[in-house]
Amino acid sequence: MITIVDIGMNHETAPVEVRECLARDLGNPDKVLISMKEVPSINESMFISTCNRVEVLFTTSDLDKSREAVLTLFSKLGGMAEESFSSSLYVHQNMEAVNHVFRVASSLDSMVLGEPQILGQIKEAYSRATREKRTGVILNRLLHKAFRVAKRVRTETGISDAAVSVSYAAVEMAKKIFHDLSGKKALLIGAGEMAELAAKHLLSHGVSSISVANRTFERAVDLAGVFRGTPVSFDEITAQLLEVDIVISSTASQNYVITQEKVKSSLRKRKNKPIFFIDIAVPRDVEPAINDLPNAYVYDIDDLKGVVHLNMAQREQEALKAERIVQEEVIKFGKWLETLEVVPTIISLKEKAEAIRQAELKKTLPNLGQFSPAELKALETMTLSITEKMINDPILLLKRKAGRATRELYLDVARKLFNLDQDLGEEEDGHQQDDKDPETTS
Repeated sequence: MITIVDIGMNHETAPVEVRECLARDLGNPDKVLISMKEVPSINESMFISTCNRVEVLFTTSDLDKSREAVLTLFSKLGGMAEESFSSSLYVHQNMEAVNHVFRVASSLDSMVLGEPQILGQIKEAYSRATREKRTGVILNRLLHKAFRVAKRVRTETGISDAAVSVSYAAVEMAKKIFHDLSGKKALLIGAGEMAELAAKHLLSHGVSSISVANRTFERAVDLAGVFRGTPVSFDEITAQLLEVDIVISSTASQNYVITQEKVKSSLRKRKNKPIFFIDIAVPRDVEPAINDLPNAYVYDIDDLKGVVHLNMAQREQEALKAERIVQEEVIKFGKWLETLEVVPTIISLKEKAEAIRQAELKKTLPNLGQFSPAELKALETMTLSITEKMINDPILLLKRKAGRATRELYLDVARKLFNLDQDLGEEEDGHQQDDKDPETTS
């Protein structure tokens, strides 16, 4: 029996300190996928790693062995003992896992309800898994359904209407410090999607200038061009600390980009002018000890929770509609999953019908003389239609019984009625001979 499993942690179950440790090597998704491929009990798998969650989604025929292998993988790649993070993990199985995936894709499980970034991140993770040939019938169906569910939620509810996101929350936090952002200067470190959203919100709230620093300078130039900002190199960050009021950092660095020592030296030259750091990276970019310095304020991604709650009332109301859509689609997926058990019998039935059709055509056609191509095509169509109609009712019956307690009985009867297990050996053949109606053999 195949089990769908989702094991992971998110912003609600694990603090940023734990998530960032797992995100270091687990941030290399190819390494995770290769490691999971080496686990015999795991059939299909994909891996999701964002600033707010680390998850493994997989199918298995041995739940205990697979779960143990995943925990060992987390421990090895995260450089942590299992007991230090096991209490932060959630484990969802089968329909609970399906429900969880649908909710995550629909942004019902995000720190910021309704934020759109998570769907793109899941699509990227799925694309990577398919390139590595780690998905199959079940996960392909599950993820494509998840994308459709997310689209329904986005179009049928107003869950994304209110302007809230982690980047928006960061700007709201800056407003609490400075009250008015007009004339303030900002530095964005990192040029990804989060930085781009932050730039939009900063400009809409009156920030006068934006500088963009990125390890790939070309990307910094591109993003700065969009917002008429100034691209700067990573080596210029320390100099920028003398000029800017707000720093928003969202890189994929494994070490601190902004250290206490760098800020301490710049504060002496700023003459008590406050500087505000918003760290939306995991692992963190800004050293927390900077908070101990006068006129320096550091907020990480967990600190933003309080801000985003202020903008959630409308989205929470719309989330009720979204949850209904998710539950509806979970039920539909569950029914499809149940049909998988009858699929082998249906396939066998179709194959046998087609084999009989082909054999009879091959035997009969030589005795009927010459046919034109059009006549042969018409004959092919007619015989195909007859076989399909003959087996249509049995197939529909099996599909209807897929989710019933009597499923096994109907599968057994169908296989015997249509003699689908012809290769079970001589003993079974002998029983079939004994079971013939005596009136038909007299």
